[in-house]
Amino acid sequence: MARKKQDKTAPIKPITNGVIAGAGEIIEQKIASTIEENYMPYAMSVIMSRAIPEIDGFKPSHRKLLYTMYKMGLLSGARTKSANIVGATMKLNPHGDSAIYDTMVRLSRGYEALLHPYVDSKGNFGKFYSRDMAWAASRYTEAKLDPICNELFKDIDKDTVDFVDNYDNTMKEPVLLPASYPSVLVNANTGIAVGMASNICSFNLREVCETTAALIKDSDHDVITTLPAPDFSCGAQVIYNEETIREIYRTGRGSIKVRSIYNYDKSANCIDILNIPPTTTTELIIEKVIDLVKNGKVKEIADIRDETGLDGLKITIDLKRGTDPDKLMQKLFRMTTLEDSFSCNFNVLIGGVPMVLGVKELLEEWIAFRIECIRRRTYFDLNKKKDKLHLLKGLELILLDIDKAIKIVRETDEEAEVVPNLMIGFGIDELQAEYVAEIKLRHLNREYILKRTADIKQLEEDIVNLETILASKAKVKSIIVKELKEVSEKYGKERKCPLLHIDDIESSVDFEEEIPDYPVNLFFTHDGYFKKITPLSLRMGGEQKLKENDFITQSMESTNNTDILFFTNKCQVYKAKVSDFADTKASVYGDYIPAKLGMDEGELCVFMVNTKSYEGYLLFAFENGKVAKVELSSYSTKTNRKKLINAYSDKSPLGGMVYTKEDGEFVLTSSAGRMLLLHSGSLNSKTTKNTQGVAVMKLKKGHRVMSIEPYEEGRFSKPSRYRTRTLPSIGALPSEEDGAKQLSII
Repeated sequence: MARKKQDKTAPIKPITNGVIAGAGEIIEQKIASTIEENYMPYAMSVIMSRAIPEIDGFKPSHRKLLYTMYKMGLLSGARTKSANIVGATMKLNPHGDSAIYDTMVRLSRGYEALLHPYVDSKGNFGKFYSRDMAWAASRYTEAKLDPICNELFKDIDKDTVDFVDNYDNTMKEPVLLPASYPSVLVNANTGIAVGMASNICSFNLREVCETTAALIKDSDHDVITTLPAPDFSCGAQVIYNEETIREIYRTGRGSIKVRSIYNYDKSANCIDILNIPPTTTTELIIEKVIDLVKNGKVKEIADIRDETGLDGLKITIDLKRGTDPDKLMQKLFRMTTLEDSFSCNFNVLIGGVPMVLGVKELLEEWIAFRIECIRRRTYFDLNKKKDKLHLLKGLELILLDIDKAIKIVRETDEEAEVVPNLMIGFGIDELQAEYVAEIKLRHLNREYILKRTADIKQLEEDIVNLETILASKAKVKSIIVKELKEVSEKYGKERKCPLLHIDDIESSVDFEEEIPDYPVNLFFTHDGYFKKITPLSLRMGGEQKLKENDFITQSMESTNNTDILFFTNKCQVYKAKVSDFADTKASVYGDYIPAKLGMDEGELCVFMVNTKSYEGYLLFAFENGKVAKVELSSYSTKTNRKKLINAYSDKSPLGGMVYTKEDGEFVLTSSAGRMLLLHSGSLNSKTTKNTQGVAVMKLKKGHRVMSIEPYEEGRFSKPSRYRTRTLPSIGALPSEEDGAKQLSII
C-alpha cells in the first residue's frame, strides 16, 4: 500500500454514503516530531506541575489544598467536613475529588506519615503503615489546618510570594508558600515524574532549624554536626553510618537503612514489634514471615498476628519454646522488611529547573528564597508606613487651624470642590486632602488629631529601620535566624528515631542460617534432572523414574547441609545448596536444573560436584589431549554468588571431567580406542579456574579425548601396559583380555 506524507493544510475529506474518503490510507509521520509535539509537553507538565516538589517543600496539589483551607479560615477556626474542603479545592485543582482527598489524607495528623502534619484531622484517616486500613469517605471526616501552618502562610498577604491565575482565571493562587522554616526537609516527600523521580526523607525540625541558622552564620559549617541523620515519623531505628550519611548529604542520593524496634515479653514468650520502617507495611511483613515459616526457612515461630489498635502499631510473634528472640530477630531483619532501606533522591524544582541537590545546597537555596521573601515583606511594610506617614503629615497640618478646615468644607458649594479647596487652603496633596475630607465630623477635634499625629515619630523610626534592613543583607539574615529560633522553640520536638551505630550492631548479623542436616542420596541424570532422596524413601521407593532415553550419570551419598556445583557446557558453574532442593521420591523426575537455576538459553549441565569443605581437585580432560588440574577451593566464594563464569578453559571442547578428594589414577580414552593410565599427582594443581592444562595424551589427526574416569583396581590385567613415564603419551590399545573386560563392563 502506498504511503502518503501528511498534509496539514489539506481540507477535511468528505463523507460519502457513510464512508470517509481516503479511509485506510497509511500516513507517514516522523516519530521524533510526534514525540516532541505530543509527549514532551505532557512530560514537562508532570515534572513542573505535578510530581516534583519545589523549594517550599510542596507539590502543586499540596499547595492548592493548604491555600484553599487557609482562605476558608481553617487556620484558626473550627474543623469543617472534609467534603467541604475537597469541593472548595476543586476551584484550584481540577483533578477530581478523590485525588484531592487522598492528598489531604497523606498530610493529616491521623495518617501519621509526617513528622509535623499540616492537617489537624478528626475521624478515620487510615495509617501509613497499613496497606489494608482504608480511610473513611470525606463526608464522614473533619479537618482544619494544624497550628504549624501559621509558619507556612506567615506574611503571605504582604507580597512575599508571587500569585498567578488559577486554571480558569477566576481567582489567584500562590506560586510558592513563604514558609519561615525549611519545610522541604522537615517532612518526607515522594514523587514519580516522567524520566525522573524525587524521594526526600524527613529530618527533625529542631535540628534543621539549628543547621540552617548555623549555615547562615558560617557558610563552611559541617552539616552533619547539627543534622546527624534523617528522622522518620515511624520511630524506627536509623542505622547510622557516617560515611553513607555524608555521601547522601553531599550528592543528594543514597540509601539509609531503617530497622524495626521490638520488645521481648518473657512471661508470654512473644516478641512485640512496635515500630517498622517507613517503606513497608504490617501486612507485607506478616505475609513474608508466614511464607518463611511455610517454606521451612524459619522454624522458631509458633504464630504471628497484627495487634494494632488505639495504642498504635503492634505485631506480635509467638515463639516456640527455647527460641532465642534476639537471634530470631537478626534472622528476620535479613529476610524480611523489618529492616529496610530508604532510597534518597533530593530532586527539587529550583526556579523551574529540576535539580538533585545535597542537603547543604538545598538549605542554601532555601536561604536565598527566604531572603527574597523577607526583602519583599520589608518593602511592602515600608511602602505601607510611608503611605500612612504621608497621610498623617497632612492631618498634622489641620492642627494649625481646625476652624479653617471646617469653614472651607462648609462654604464650598459643590462636593467635588471640597478636596481641591482643602489642597489650596492647607498646601497638601490630593491623597492627604481626600483623607482629611473623609474624617467624620465627630473626629474633628484636637484630641483625635493629636492621637493620630502622635504616631508620626514612631512611623519615622520604623521607616528608617526598614530602609536599613533593605540595605543590609546581614540584617535580613539575622531576621531569618531569629524566626528559625522561634519556630524551633515553638514546634520543635525530640527525635523520634533513635540512632543505632553500625559498629554497635551485634556480630550475630553474620550468623549462618541454620539448615537441618540429615543424610540424603543425590542423583543426577544425563538430561539434567536432579533428585534428593532420603535413605528411607530410597529403600521404599522402588525403581527410579526417568524420562525416555534418559539415564543416571552420577549418584552419591551426602547430607542436606552441603553445597552443590553444576558445571555446564558453556564453561560456567552454578552454585546451590542441597537444602535449596525439596526432598523427593524415586517415582518422580526431579528438578530440571537449567530451569531451577535460571541457566542461559541452550545451556546444559555436564557434571555435578557435591562438597562442604571445598577440598580436593577437579580434573578437566579436553578433546585436544590436555588435562587441567584445578583446586576445588577456587570455586569457593565469600558471598552467596550463584553463578561463576570462566569455570574452565574454553580453548578446546571438554571431553570429560572428574572430581577427586586426593590424588589417584585415572583412565583417559581417545576416539581411536587408545587408553592412558594417568596419575593425577604428576600434574601440578592450579588455582586459576580457566587454565588450559598440560598435554597428556598424543592424538592423531581427527581423533580426540572422549572421557576421563577413575581407575578401578582389577580393570586391566596388566596396568603397566597403559602407564607411561613421560607425558604426553599416545597410550595403548586394550589387549584382548582387557577388551573383553571392557565389553563385559559395557
